Amino acid sequence: MPSALKRYDLATGAPHASYAMPDDGYCNDMAQDAAGNLYVTDSYHPRVLRLAPGAAALTVWKEDPALAGPGPYKGLNGIAIDGGRNVYVSLVAAASYLLRIDLGAGGQAGEVTRIEAPRVMKNVDAIRAWKPGRLVLFESNAFGDGPYGGQVTVARIDGAKLGLQTVVAGLNDPSSGAVLGDRVYFIESKYALLTKRKDGDGAVPNGVPFDIQSRALPRD
Repeated sequence: MPSALKRYDLATGAPHASYAMPDDGYCNDMAQDAAGNLYVTDSYHPRVLRLAPGAAALTVWKEDPALAGPGPYKGLNGIAIDGGRNVYVSLVAAASYLLRIDLGAGGQAGEVTRIEAPRVMKNVDAIRAWKPGRLVLFESNAFGDGPYGGQVTVARIDGAKLGLQTVVAGLNDPSSGAVLGDRVYFIESKYALLTKRKDGDGAVPNGVPFDIQSRALPRD
């Protein structure tokens, strides 16, 4: 089935619309700006798409070779908008940097800048804007070794560099979450139960507990 962005009625769960990803793209993550535009990452292509309020289709907002990563999924993963000025995205692949796209006053896409981190980040599956100059990263470790290599990290933006501070480690694929006040709420996706099974492992276990956890974010 082709990948698409879906819209539902929150009160009833009824489907309202489906917006197909052009060129066989893969819809991964999204963020919304103050004007109601949705920005969507494409994991198969180095680009960000946009759905304007009332629009009938997704359009390409920014496509650039600078947004491409290595590996079979050469496109993007997480996305966040920091203070309405910059769009931050992560590669599907593990990388030692995020990518920043300038967001113009009229909504136009600007230049792409690499924001270097002091280490390789373990597959930044989601990004959330916390406060000016602060992002929360959900490092799922989806392509790493072992099921408990994931972590949630605060990133401090200093020009074209990131400072990283671990909030919680030893997680089983923390693929996403939300920031409320000075706490982060997150899930563990436990991808390996499906993706790393081998022949002879038996059936996928039923009744595996999934929960939502939270941690306080650093004050400074």
